[in-house]
Amino acid sequence: MSADQQRILARAAREVIPGQIVNLGIGLPTKLFHYLPEDMEVLVHSENGVLGCRPRTEGEEPDWDMIDSGGAYIATRPGASVFDSAMSFAMIRRSRVDLTFMGAFEVDALGNLANWKIPGKFSPGIGGAMELAQKVKRLVILCSHNDKHGNSKILHRCRLPLTAERCVSRIITDKAVMDVTPQGLVVVDIAEGLSVAELREATEAELIVDEARLGRF
Repeated sequence: MSADQQRILARAAREVIPGQIVNLGIGLPTKLFHYLPEDMEVLVHSENGVLGCRPRTEGEEPDWDMIDSGGAYIATRPGASVFDSAMSFAMIRRSRVDLTFMGAFEVDALGNLANWKIPGKFSPGIGGAMELAQKVKRLVILCSHNDKHGNSKILHRCRLPLTAERCVSRIITDKAVMDVTPQGLVVVDIAEGLSVAELREATEAELIVDEARLGRF
């Protein structure tokens, strides 16, 4: 992983509270496993029907029937439960999942999320993101601040097809941590070595910054 991705994951791990049920979305969020303390009591939920996931240790033989929602082989911790997708989505729809981390193509100042389809490009399907985004108690987005062309992914309004409206609580990128509030995007933390002016230059959305209370990560 790149240094920017490691920075995002290290900061994201601070969002998890012991005792929570946490869902890790496809892509970068699945790597968060490796940034949580080994002794932290947290249950990781996979929408294809597992509660109590853990990453496989080095050299551990995979269980060919045990995969996460992204198709990666996983293992289970003591006390884990395995059930069908109907039960798994019932947990989501009843808001039994405390926290989910997802990636994003775009996210905007209203907390709208676009992460499932780019028009004209292949998409395997909607997946569980639409359910999770609407029903989980807290949604944290993990993504690069800018795309490969340098364009901001933190927008005034999303332009791609939406996954869900007004669903995002917090955004963590390689450049900043931002909360979605009724007033707009409030910058909580900024990356070490980055100035507020540079952050604004890299961001399409308007940012609310109180430099006296700004943290670094």
